[in-house]
Amino acid sequence: MALPVALTIAGSDTIAGAGIQADLKTFSALGVYGTTAITALTAQNTRGVSGIHEAPAGFVKAQIDAVMSDLAVAAVKIGMTASQPIIEAIAERLSHWRAKNVVLDPVMIATSGDRLLADGAVEAIRTQLMPRATIVTPNLPEAAALLDEDVARTEDDIAEQGRRISKLGVPWVLIKGGHGEGAESVDYLVSADRLVRFAAPRVNTRNVHGTGCTLASAIAAGLAKGESLEAAVKQAKDYVSAAIANADRLQLSNDHGPVHHFHAFY
Repeated sequence: MALPVALTIAGSDTIAGAGIQADLKTFSALGVYGTTAITALTAQNTRGVSGIHEAPAGFVKAQIDAVMSDLAVAAVKIGMTASQPIIEAIAERLSHWRAKNVVLDPVMIATSGDRLLADGAVEAIRTQLMPRATIVTPNLPEAAALLDEDVARTEDDIAEQGRRISKLGVPWVLIKGGHGEGAESVDYLVSADRLVRFAAPRVNTRNVHGTGCTLASAIAAGLAKGESLEAAVKQAKDYVSAAIANADRLQLSNDHGPVHHFHAFY
Protein backbone atom coordinates (compact mmCIF):
# COMPACT_ATOMS: atom_id res chain seq x y z
CA MET A 1 0.00 0.00 0.00
CA ALA A 2 1.42 3.37 -1.04
CA LEU A 3 2.03 6.06 1.54
CA PRO A 4 -0.52 8.89 1.49
CA VAL A 5 0.89 12.12 0.05
CA ALA A 6 0.63 15.60 1.54
CA LEU A 7 1.78 18.91 0.07
CA THR A 8 3.07 21.78 2.19
CA ILE A 9 2.95 25.28 0.69
CA ALA A 10 5.05 27.39 3.02
CA GLY A 11 8.30 29.23 3.68
CA SER A 12 11.71 27.73 4.35
CA ASP A 13 13.32 28.01 7.80
CA THR A 14 17.12 27.96 7.94
CA ILE A 15 17.21 26.28 11.36
CA ALA A 16 14.60 23.74 10.21
CA GLY A 17 12.32 24.08 13.22
CA ALA A 18 9.39 25.69 11.42
CA GLY A 19 8.11 26.10 7.86
CA ILE A 20 8.53 23.40 5.25
CA GLN A 21 11.28 21.68 7.21
CA ALA A 22 9.00 21.23 10.23
CA ASP A 23 6.20 20.10 7.95
CA LEU A 24 8.35 17.45 6.27
CA LYS A 25 9.58 16.18 9.64
CA THR A 26 6.00 15.97 10.87
CA PHE A 27 4.75 14.19 7.76
CA SER A 28 7.59 11.68 8.05
CA ALA A 29 7.06 11.08 11.77
CA LEU A 30 3.36 10.41 11.15
CA GLY A 31 3.75 8.11 8.14
CA VAL A 32 2.92 10.47 5.28
CA TYR A 33 5.04 11.27 2.21
CA GLY A 34 5.70 15.01 2.12
CA THR A 35 6.06 17.28 -0.91
CA THR A 36 6.71 21.03 -1.04
CA ALA A 37 6.01 24.31 -2.77
CA ILE A 38 8.22 27.02 -1.28
CA THR A 39 6.75 30.53 -1.00
CA ALA A 40 9.76 32.27 0.52
CA LEU A 41 13.28 31.75 1.78
CA THR A 42 13.97 33.10 5.24
CA ALA A 43 17.26 33.76 7.00
CA GLN A 44 16.44 33.09 10.63
CA ASN A 45 17.61 31.42 13.79
CA THR A 46 16.27 30.95 17.31
CA ARG A 47 16.75 34.67 18.00
CA GLY A 48 14.86 36.12 15.05
CA VAL A 49 14.37 36.61 11.32
CA SER A 50 17.09 38.60 9.55
CA GLY A 51 15.85 38.30 5.96
CA ILE A 52 12.97 37.19 3.74
CA HIS A 53 13.23 36.50 0.01
CA GLU A 54 9.88 35.86 -1.64
CA ALA A 55 9.51 33.44 -4.51
CA PRO A 56 7.81 34.89 -7.60
CA ALA A 57 4.10 34.07 -7.58
CA GLY A 58 4.42 32.37 -10.96
CA PHE A 59 7.10 30.05 -9.61
CA VAL A 60 4.93 29.14 -6.62
CA LYS A 61 2.27 28.14 -9.16
CA ALA A 62 4.82 26.07 -11.09
CA GLN A 63 5.84 24.18 -7.94
CA ILE A 64 2.23 23.38 -7.04
CA ASP A 65 1.54 22.22 -10.59
CA ALA A 66 4.66 20.03 -10.64
CA VAL A 67 3.49 18.14 -7.57
CA MET A 68 -0.24 17.96 -8.18
CA SER A 69 0.03 16.99 -11.85
CA ASP A 70 2.09 13.93 -10.88
CA LEU A 71 1.15 12.68 -7.40
CA ALA A 72 -2.17 11.92 -5.72
CA VAL A 73 -2.09 14.63 -3.07
CA ALA A 74 -4.47 13.68 -0.26
CA ALA A 75 -4.03 16.82 1.87
CA VAL A 76 -2.53 20.30 1.58
CA LYS A 77 -1.04 22.37 4.39
CA ILE A 78 -0.60 26.11 3.79
CA GLY A 79 1.72 28.10 6.04
CA MET A 80 3.69 31.28 5.33
CA THR A 81 2.20 32.93 2.25
CA ALA A 82 4.25 36.16 2.43
CA SER A 83 2.23 38.43 0.11
CA GLN A 84 -1.03 39.01 -1.73
CA PRO A 85 0.23 37.89 -5.17
CA ILE A 86 1.40 34.58 -3.70
CA ILE A 87 -1.90 34.11 -1.88
CA GLU A 88 -3.81 34.70 -5.11
CA ALA A 89 -1.57 32.24 -6.97
CA ILE A 90 -2.11 29.55 -4.33
CA ALA A 91 -5.87 30.06 -4.31
CA GLU A 92 -6.09 29.83 -8.09
CA ARG A 93 -4.11 26.57 -8.24
CA LEU A 94 -6.03 25.01 -5.35
CA SER A 95 -9.20 25.68 -7.28
CA HIS A 96 -7.71 24.37 -10.53
CA TRP A 97 -6.57 21.08 -8.97
CA ARG A 98 -9.68 20.77 -6.79
CA ALA A 99 -7.48 20.32 -3.75
CA LYS A 100 -9.05 18.54 -0.80
CA ASN A 101 -8.31 18.46 2.93
CA VAL A 102 -6.74 21.92 2.94
CA VAL A 103 -5.30 22.99 6.31
CA LEU A 104 -4.63 26.73 6.46
CA ASP A 105 -2.26 28.06 9.12
CA PRO A 106 -2.52 31.86 8.74
CA VAL A 107 1.12 32.59 9.58
CA MET A 108 1.56 36.27 10.35
CA ILE A 109 4.28 36.57 13.00
CA ALA A 110 7.18 34.25 13.87
CA THR A 111 7.70 32.92 17.40
CA SER A 112 10.47 35.51 17.75
CA GLY A 113 7.96 38.30 17.04
CA ASP A 114 9.15 39.08 13.50
CA ARG A 115 6.43 39.80 10.93
CA LEU A 116 6.11 37.22 8.13
CA LEU A 117 3.17 38.64 6.17
CA ALA A 118 3.14 41.75 3.99
CA ASP A 119 0.75 44.60 4.72
CA GLY A 120 -2.63 44.15 3.04
CA ALA A 121 -2.33 40.38 2.75
CA VAL A 122 -4.68 39.53 5.64
CA GLU A 123 -7.69 40.47 3.53
CA ALA A 124 -6.45 38.19 0.75
CA ILE A 125 -6.23 35.32 3.25
CA ARG A 126 -9.81 36.01 4.31
CA THR A 127 -11.27 36.22 0.83
CA GLN A 128 -9.01 33.99 -1.29
CA LEU A 129 -7.74 31.15 0.90
CA MET A 130 -10.24 30.65 3.70
CA PRO A 131 -13.17 29.74 1.39
CA ARG A 132 -10.94 26.99 -0.09
CA ALA A 133 -9.83 25.58 3.26
CA THR A 134 -11.22 22.68 5.26
CA ILE A 135 -9.88 24.08 8.52
CA VAL A 136 -8.00 27.22 9.55
CA THR A 137 -5.68 27.12 12.60
CA PRO A 138 -5.03 30.62 13.99
CA ASN A 139 -3.52 31.27 17.39
CA LEU A 140 -5.26 33.80 19.61
CA PRO A 141 -3.56 36.92 18.12
CA GLU A 142 -4.09 35.63 14.55
CA ALA A 143 -7.78 34.94 15.21
CA ALA A 144 -8.14 38.52 16.43
CA ALA A 145 -6.30 39.85 13.36
CA LEU A 146 -8.54 37.88 10.99
CA LEU A 147 -11.55 39.63 12.55
CA ASP A 148 -9.81 42.98 13.21
CA GLU A 149 -10.73 42.64 16.88
CA ASP A 150 -9.01 42.49 20.26
CA VAL A 151 -7.54 39.18 21.41
CA ALA A 152 -10.18 36.99 23.08
CA ARG A 153 -9.67 36.45 26.81
CA THR A 154 -12.42 34.04 27.86
CA GLU A 155 -13.56 30.69 26.52
CA ASP A 156 -16.88 32.17 25.45
CA ASP A 157 -15.11 34.95 23.55
CA ILE A 158 -12.79 32.44 21.87
CA ALA A 159 -15.73 30.30 20.79
CA GLU A 160 -17.56 33.33 19.45
CA GLN A 161 -14.52 34.47 17.47
CA GLY A 162 -14.24 30.97 16.04
CA ARG A 163 -17.86 31.02 14.91
CA ARG A 164 -17.40 34.42 13.27
CA ILE A 165 -14.27 33.21 11.46
CA SER A 166 -16.18 30.18 10.18
CA LYS A 167 -18.70 32.56 8.62
CA LEU A 168 -15.89 33.77 6.36
CA GLY A 169 -16.28 30.51 4.45
CA VAL A 170 -14.26 27.84 6.25
CA PRO A 171 -16.15 24.90 7.85
CA TRP A 172 -13.82 24.41 10.83
CA VAL A 173 -11.70 26.75 12.93
CA LEU A 174 -9.09 25.59 15.45
CA ILE A 175 -8.09 28.46 17.72
CA LYS A 176 -4.84 27.52 19.42
CA GLY A 177 -4.36 28.33 23.09
CA GLY A 178 -0.58 28.38 23.28
CA HIS A 179 -0.61 32.14 23.85
CA GLY A 180 -3.04 31.77 26.73
CA GLU A 181 -2.39 31.31 30.43
CA GLY A 182 -3.09 28.66 33.03
CA ALA A 183 -1.99 25.11 33.77
CA GLU A 184 -3.43 23.77 30.53
CA SER A 185 -2.94 24.73 26.89
CA VAL A 186 -6.41 24.46 25.37
CA ASP A 187 -7.21 24.49 21.66
CA TYR A 188 -10.81 25.12 20.58
CA LEU A 189 -12.25 23.41 17.52
CA VAL A 190 -15.24 25.42 16.35
CA SER A 191 -17.80 25.02 13.59
CA ALA A 192 -21.19 26.61 13.06
CA ASP A 193 -22.76 24.24 15.58
CA ARG A 194 -19.93 22.53 17.50
CA LEU A 195 -17.28 23.37 20.07
CA VAL A 196 -14.69 20.77 21.07
CA ARG A 197 -11.90 21.43 23.60
CA PHE A 198 -8.50 19.78 23.26
CA ALA A 199 -6.44 20.28 26.42
CA ALA A 200 -2.89 19.34 27.36
CA PRO A 201 -0.66 20.31 30.31
CA ARG A 202 1.22 23.53 29.62
CA VAL A 203 4.96 22.80 29.40
CA ASN A 204 7.43 25.26 30.91
CA THR A 205 9.93 25.58 28.05
CA ARG A 206 11.23 28.26 25.70
CA ASN A 207 11.64 25.67 22.95
CA VAL A 208 8.40 26.22 21.07
CA HIS A 209 9.75 27.30 17.68
CA GLY A 210 7.55 25.87 14.93
CA THR A 211 4.64 24.66 17.05
CA GLY A 212 1.99 26.21 14.81
CA CYS A 213 3.50 24.79 11.63
CA THR A 214 3.85 21.39 13.27
CA LEU A 215 0.26 21.28 14.49
CA ALA A 216 -1.16 22.25 11.09
CA SER A 217 0.97 19.71 9.23
CA ALA A 218 0.06 17.02 11.75
CA ILE A 219 -3.63 17.71 11.08
CA ALA A 220 -2.94 17.49 7.34
CA ALA A 221 -1.17 14.17 7.89
CA GLY A 222 -4.18 12.78 9.71
CA LEU A 223 -6.56 13.92 6.98
CA ALA A 224 -4.25 12.46 4.31
CA LYS A 225 -4.51 9.11 6.09
CA GLY A 226 -8.30 9.27 6.00
CA GLU A 227 -8.98 10.25 9.59
CA SER A 228 -12.02 12.33 10.47
CA LEU A 229 -11.42 16.01 11.16
CA GLU A 230 -11.84 15.67 14.91
CA ALA A 231 -9.62 12.58 15.05
CA ALA A 232 -6.94 14.34 12.99
CA VAL A 233 -6.99 17.33 15.34
CA LYS A 234 -6.77 15.11 18.42
CA GLN A 235 -3.80 13.11 17.17
CA ALA A 236 -2.13 16.35 16.05
CA LYS A 237 -2.61 17.91 19.49
CA ASP A 238 -1.17 14.79 21.14
CA TYR A 239 1.81 14.76 18.76
CA VAL A 240 2.65 18.44 19.24
CA SER A 241 2.24 18.24 23.01
CA ALA A 242 4.74 15.38 23.14
CA ALA A 243 7.11 17.23 20.78
CA ILE A 244 7.03 20.25 23.12
CA ALA A 245 7.43 18.11 26.24
CA ASN A 246 10.57 16.55 24.74
CA ALA A 247 11.97 19.74 23.17
CA ASP A 248 14.53 20.39 25.90
CA ARG A 249 16.19 17.05 25.12
CA LEU A 250 17.54 18.53 21.88
CA GLN A 251 19.66 21.10 23.78
CA LEU A 252 20.08 23.29 20.70
CA SER A 253 19.51 26.83 21.93
CA ASN A 254 19.01 29.07 24.93
CA ASP A 255 16.45 31.08 22.96
CA HIS A 256 13.33 29.78 21.16
CA GLY A 257 14.60 26.40 20.01
CA PRO A 258 12.55 23.91 17.97
CA VAL A 259 10.30 21.18 19.26
CA HIS A 260 11.39 17.53 18.99
CA HIS A 261 9.59 16.22 15.92
CA PHE A 262 11.11 12.74 16.21
CA HIS A 263 10.62 12.31 19.95
CA ALA A 264 9.10 8.86 19.39
CA PHE A 265 12.23 7.65 17.58
CA TYR A 266 15.19 9.08 19.53
